[in-house]
Formats: sequence, structure tokens, C-alpha cells
Amino acid sequence: MTIAVSQDLSPALVLNADFRPLSYYPLSLWSWQDAIKAVFLDRVTILAEYERAVRSPTYSMRLPSVVCLKTYVKPARNPAFTRFNVFLRDKFQCQYCGSPHELTFDHVIPRSKGGLTTWENVVAACSPCNLKKGGLMPKQAGMIPTQTPYQPSVHDLHNNGRLFPPNYLHDSWLDYLYWDSELDPE
Repeated sequence: MTIAVSQDLSPALVLNADFRPLSYYPLSLWSWQDAIKAVFLDRVTILAEYERAVRSPTYSMRLPSVVCLKTYVKPARNPAFTRFNVFLRDKFQCQYCGSPHELTFDHVIPRSKGGLTTWENVVAACSPCNLKKGGLMPKQAGMIPTQTPYQPSVHDLHNNGRLFPPNYLHDSWLDYLYWDSELDPE
């Protein structure tokens, strides 16, 4: 799974005040219009620019390609419980068969049997597996999730997000992405 990013739209990579992206997946990008607005409101510093410029009758400005917030935004301690974040935790794969297609989510312990809609009871599942399991318990259905569902940390989701890079990364962004990754010894 990739996020579609069009170079024609000249998006700006947004970094927190510590020079890390606000988010890896989806990658923290602003439209060029939002980036310019933030520049004029003095909320960001421009770190890199595109060759492309915008002009008014009295002013010309190259479009920012990387901006850094002037004020640090404290990341959330716990990620929001959303369908997207469940899929990201489970690496966009059905936890029963591994398929990346037709994803939905499944209650491991069915709601009809008292199962709750929580991180610890919901997994990504393709539609065929979800229908096959239905309201059965995992052992009854013979379908045990490949990983026990858990509440991920923001760090877990960032690490998983790195496995799904956008379809387009501007050269000016590369110095600011993944610099906090562990280096491989040569």
C-alpha cells in the first residue's frame, strides 16, 4: 500500500521543531498553499525550496519543499483507535490469511459473545475471512490471528508506516526522513 503524492502539486514536508516529520504514515505533508500561509503567519521556517515559484504583482516566492514548525508539537502518547491505525498496526494484511485486499476489521471475540471494540480485540481481516469467521470464536472457526491484537505505541505505528513509503519522495525531503532509523553496520 502506498500513499499517492503528486509532485505536480508541490507538497511541503512538515517537520516538528525537533526536525522529525510530524508523521511518517501518512507522511506529514501540506499543500503549497498551506505552507506559504504558515510562512506568512511566521509559524514555520523554510528549510528547502522547489524551483517553482508563485508570484503576485509585487512579490515572488519559491515554493517551500520542507518546512519546520517553530513551536514543538508534542506527539500523542497513545495513537487514536481508528480503522486506519488498526490496519497500520497489522501492516495492511489480513491477520487470518495475510491478504492485503478488501480489508475490514474483525472482532476476535465476537460482539455477540461480549467482545469489545478495543485495540486488544480487533484485527485487520479481509472480507472473505471476516465472513468465514462470522460470529464464531477463533478456535471454533479454526482461525487464529497471526498476531495477538495489542494497543500499539506511536513508535510502533511510525515503524510500520516506514514499510509503506509514498509513491513520490522529493530529493529535498530525503535528508529529513528516517534519520532516526537504526543504522546498518557495514
